[in-house]
Amino acid sequence: MGASLLRLHFHDCFVDASLTSFRCNSGCDASVLLNDTATFTGEQTALPNQGSIRGLTVIDNIKAQVEAVCNQTVSCAAILDVAARDSVVALGGPSWTVLLGRRDSTTANKSNADRDLPPPTFDLANLTASFANKNLSVTDMVALSGAHTIGQAQCLNFRDRIYNETNINSTFATSLQANCPRTSGSGDTSLSPLDTTSPTSFDNAYYGNLLSQKGLLHSDQQLFNGGSTDSTVQNFASSASAFNSAFTAAMINMGNISPKTGSQGEIRRSCSKVNS
Repeated sequence: MGASLLRLHFHDCFVDASLTSFRCNSGCDASVLLNDTATFTGEQTALPNQGSIRGLTVIDNIKAQVEAVCNQTVSCAAILDVAARDSVVALGGPSWTVLLGRRDSTTANKSNADRDLPPPTFDLANLTASFANKNLSVTDMVALSGAHTIGQAQCLNFRDRIYNETNINSTFATSLQANCPRTSGSGDTSLSPLDTTSPTSFDNAYYGNLLSQKGLLHSDQQLFNGGSTDSTVQNFASSASAFNSAFTAAMINMGNISPKTGSQGEIRRSCSKVNS
C-alpha cells in the first residue's frame, strides 16, 4: 500500500485539473481523489490511472478520522502529501518536511490526466520535456523515477520491452516472460515488481538494476541508455545518501507545483466529492 499511496500522490501532482484551455498547472490539489459527477469526468478512469492507482479508501479513512477531530481544517491534498511521505519512511526511505496549508481542487479532468501523465513508453527526450513542463529538473526526474524501487507494474506496460527491446538483460527478460505471455490480451494484468532486487524496501537498488539493464519499463531503462542522465543514475546507484537527498528535494519541488492556498479551492469534507 505504501507504493500505491506514493504513486497516487505523484499522479495527483502531475495533472492540471482546470476544465478550460488555460493551463493553471494546478498541481497537488487532490483532484485525483474526486469521483465523476454530472459536470465532469474525473481522473481515475484516465488511461494512465486504470489499474494503476490504489489507496483511495485509505485516504478516505484518514480524512474521516481527521474530520471527526478537526472539522474542515486539514485538506485532502495535505493528507495525500503526508501519507506519501510516511509511506516512504515506513518502507525504509528518507523523510522530508511537508509544507501544509494547501487546499483542494473543486474539479477534475480525465483528458488532462491522459495528456499530462508520462506513459511507460516515453523515451528520455519526452520524459525530460514532461517533467520540465512541471518546472522539475532533470535531476528531479531521475530522482522521482527512483520511486520505482517499490511497487509493481502490469504486463501490458512492459510486454514490448521484454520481447522486443535489445537493451535488456536476457536472463531478466526470460524470467519475466513466464508471467507475461507475448500475446496481447493474455496475462495483461499480471504483475511484476518494478525493482526485483528489493521490491518492498525503499532504497537505491532501482538504479543498480538500470546499470545491469534490468529496468522493467521502457521509460525506466531510458534513464541509463547512453544518454545525458547516465551519470546521475551511476551516482544514485553508488550512493544511497545522494539518492535520498535528491529524492526528498524532488518531492518537495513536486509538492510545490502551484499549490492552492488562501481562498483558492476549498477544504473538502469528503475527499471523493466537493462540498455541497
